[in-house]
Amino acid sequence: MSTHRFDVLGLGNAIVDVIAPVDEEFLVKAKLRKGAMQLVDEAQAQWLYDAMGATTITSGGSAANTIAGLSSFGGLGAFVGKVASDEAGRAFAHDIRSVGVHFATPPAEGGPSTARCLVLVTPDGQRTMNTFLGACQNLTCADLDAADLAAAKILYLEGYLWDPPAAKEAFVEASRIAHEARREVALTLSDVFCVDRHQKEFLGLMRDGIVDILFANESELHALYETADFDTAVAALRQENVLAAVTRSEKGAVVIKGAETWEVPAAPIDTLVDTTGAGDLFAAGFLAAYTRGEALDACARLGALAASEIIQHFGARPEVNLAQLAGQSLYLRGRGVTPQGV
Repeated sequence: MSTHRFDVLGLGNAIVDVIAPVDEEFLVKAKLRKGAMQLVDEAQAQWLYDAMGATTITSGGSAANTIAGLSSFGGLGAFVGKVASDEAGRAFAHDIRSVGVHFATPPAEGGPSTARCLVLVTPDGQRTMNTFLGACQNLTCADLDAADLAAAKILYLEGYLWDPPAAKEAFVEASRIAHEARREVALTLSDVFCVDRHQKEFLGLMRDGIVDILFANESELHALYETADFDTAVAALRQENVLAAVTRSEKGAVVIKGAETWEVPAAPIDTLVDTTGAGDLFAAGFLAAYTRGEALDACARLGALAASEIIQHFGARPEVNLAQLAGQSLYLRGRGVTPQGV
């Protein structure tokens, strides 16, 4: 058993992202729903890869991106996710360890290859994702280290993990272990179509006390409460016994806890390039501050800053040291974010 101690341990899909710019016509020809994430088989993934043209390849996965971002802020992070014993799996393991994240999940021997997400980015920065889950689906309870789970202040779970049945069991078991150790459990809803698939179950995770902290964007929140009105969705969210952070793109973010609300504006950017990973990095900044005991509006501001960095380039991993960025940020100055860890 590991003796490491962590601020956040992420449990999610270990995926290698393959990113390419495309035009709207490409999406039409490929019969893809713009802005959606769909699951594809290995043959479909290969067909899209061949059609994409020049690509940028980087390690990804929603929870893994969040933990990598947390590490860039100086936080102590760990990640649990399944890769295959192949070239892509070795690249994923190297990448996440190289940024200081503890990653000890043994690779799968045999079976499907390491997961890939083919990310098509249109000129407006919107991403359409096509995911081959591959080895991700082999994540089971046997891959959980109870000592690591008990040693993390926050267990962070991605909604995408609710798709594969075996991974779902690991999701619930990890939450049980974390709560027995008096730790908090966070869930990110991941994608509006993921919410559509599992809306009642996600509500149940909050109402059954399995989830303490919720991360969502505005569209996901609408899907969760089946309403097109933001205020109606927020009113429903207030009734849940959770701390919630909701991102609203250029409108900033809102943090909700019961009757209390904290709103922060979006951090300024120069050019929007690719929104891939914006929510993942918002969660990274929020949790980096939250695990240091910062005020909730300060947590949201650090999240917004991290999101602003990620959307100005391709890929869902930071291209700069986020702690240094925070230390130099006019957006954060005088807003209650302490320099600790920054």
